Amino acid sequence: MPELSRSQLLVYAVIAAAVIVIGVRWIRSGDSSAGGGAELSFAADSAHEAEGARDAVVHVAGAVERPGVYRLPAGSRVTDAVRRAGGFAHGATRDGINLAARLNDGQQVVVPGPGPAQATASDGTTGPVSLGGATVEQLDQIDGIGPVTAQKIVEFRDQHGGLSSIEQLDEVDGIGPATMQTLRSALQP
Repeated sequence: MPELSRSQLLVYAVIAAAVIVIGVRWIRSGDSSAGGGAELSFAADSAHEAEGARDAVVHVAGAVERPGVYRLPAGSRVTDAVRRAGGFAHGATRDGINLAARLNDGQQVVVPGPGPAQATASDGTTGPVSLGGATVEQLDQIDGIGPVTAQKIVEFRDQHGGLSSIEQLDEVDGIGPATMQTLRSALQP
C-alpha cells in the first residue's frame, strides 16, 4: 500500500471530521423532534423549500405526552401529529378530536384533556365538536348556529383546505362577535 503524504492525510482528516459533524447534527435533529419538539431549524426550512417539499410545521398541544412544534411530511393527518408528540396522555379525550383531518402548515392541534370546554347541543348532550370534521348537522346543534350558518362554515372549511384555528371562522358571513364567543367554547380545532 502506498504511503500517504501529509496533505493527503490532512484532506482525509477534514473529510472525516465533516462526516462526523453532519452525522451528529442529523442524529440531534431526530432527537429534538422526538423529544421536546419545540426547536425548529430555519436553515432546514430553507433546504426543504429549495427541494420543493411542502412539509407542515404544526403545534401539538393539550393532552399529549410531549407537546411541542413538529415538522411532518405533506399530506400528514392529525393522528400523525399526535403520534409524533408521543401519543395521548392519560385522561385525553380521544374522541374529542378528528384524527383523520389533514394538517396545514402553521396549524395548532389541541388534544382535549379531562374537563374540556363542553358545548351543549339542543338535544341536551354535551361535548366539544371537532371543527376539522364537524358535519352541518353537528354544527347546527350548537346554540346560536342555524342550518344556513352551519352550511357556510362547512363550505368555508372545504374551500380553504381545513381550518387551523377557530378564529378563522370570523371570516364566515353571518358569524359575529357573540357567535364567535359561543364557537370558542363549543368547538375544538
